[in-house]
Amino acid sequence: MKKHPVKIIQKLLNGVEVEWKRLGEVVNTVIAPTKVKRSAYMESGNIPIIDQGANYIAGYTTTDVVPVKSGEYVVFGDHSEHIKYVDFAFVQGADGLKILQPINDNAKYVYYAFVNFYRKIKSYKRHWSFAKDTLIPIPPIKVQKKIVEILDTFTELTAELTAELTAELTARKKQYTYYRDQLLSFEEGEVEWKRLGEVGEFRRGKRFVKKDMISEGIPCIHYGEMYTHYKTWATETKSFISEELAKKLRFAQKGDVIIVGAGETIEDIGKGTAWLGDSDVVIHDACFSFKSPLEPKYVAYFSRTRLFHDQIRRHISSGKISAINAKGLSKVMIPIPPLKEQKRIVSILDKFDALVNSITEGLPREIELRQKQYEYYRDLLLSFPKKEE
Repeated sequence: MKKHPVKIIQKLLNGVEVEWKRLGEVVNTVIAPTKVKRSAYMESGNIPIIDQGANYIAGYTTTDVVPVKSGEYVVFGDHSEHIKYVDFAFVQGADGLKILQPINDNAKYVYYAFVNFYRKIKSYKRHWSFAKDTLIPIPPIKVQKKIVEILDTFTELTAELTAELTAELTARKKQYTYYRDQLLSFEEGEVEWKRLGEVGEFRRGKRFVKKDMISEGIPCIHYGEMYTHYKTWATETKSFISEELAKKLRFAQKGDVIIVGAGETIEDIGKGTAWLGDSDVVIHDACFSFKSPLEPKYVAYFSRTRLFHDQIRRHISSGKISAINAKGLSKVMIPIPPLKEQKRIVSILDKFDALVNSITEGLPREIELRQKQYEYYRDLLLSFPKKEE
């Protein structure tokens, strides 16, 4: 049976007192010989660029600049408060970076301790003036190395688990997409094909803005929510507008399919959501309601297939915001099996959809739990008593 990491550290300390010091006392600040402006960042190059952004490596540059020489550093975003450990030569990107080099202590240990004990302010100002006063425990070097060894293992295991869970989610989504497209693909002559404009009617919504949206009132759907919140079908809305404003706008009714008609990317355009709520719902002017005798969820599922999007591409106008009009949507050809078969296909896809959504919601929670577990052990490993305790 493996020993608990904290007990390992207690054994290593063996009665040795741990001194707590200000971060500024145990590091020297390194001045980068050169800095690269953000506009000069490259996607590839010989030397990585480290800046105060969230990305570990912000970009690359070529060898005609002098880098910070290879070593072990803790870098701190003076504005962003991001903390990174760097053990290779790099070029500083832009301003606002504090490059710290431990004087006598293990650099990776100082990094872990700084991350654990620093409390972020989360405001855009210079933070090093008080970040350097962060108290960190300084045990003997051999204990520092053991803690680093344990936390490196935890970090690696957490990263591996996250990668595995993410890969599983991606695989499930691909599998779902494949089966959905297969179920909605028919051989020539197998079923009747018609244009959407032949079997139904498109009606465009009317404009309202985000500041009009409130927490209670008349149900409404803003086109921006179609990308982030709504899936194949819905019975409730995320947002509402006032009854007074709703009188001036347009509604979709139960059984209509709401199709988004504008977006920053072509891939977002055309996604449909079957509205199955008992009340009518106000829709934004970048959305269309589609009313037809077809099974609404069948139409919504079809609107998310490759076949559907291949057809609407030629009718999308590109610009800062890409868009399609009702005329373009009306030209889309849709396979129309008997209503009973439409419902059977929907039933199968509902099961796949529920499975993928449960995984989509469950995996991030699992990843978050693993991260919290890692942080818990990191805190335990670094929780040395202070003299006043």
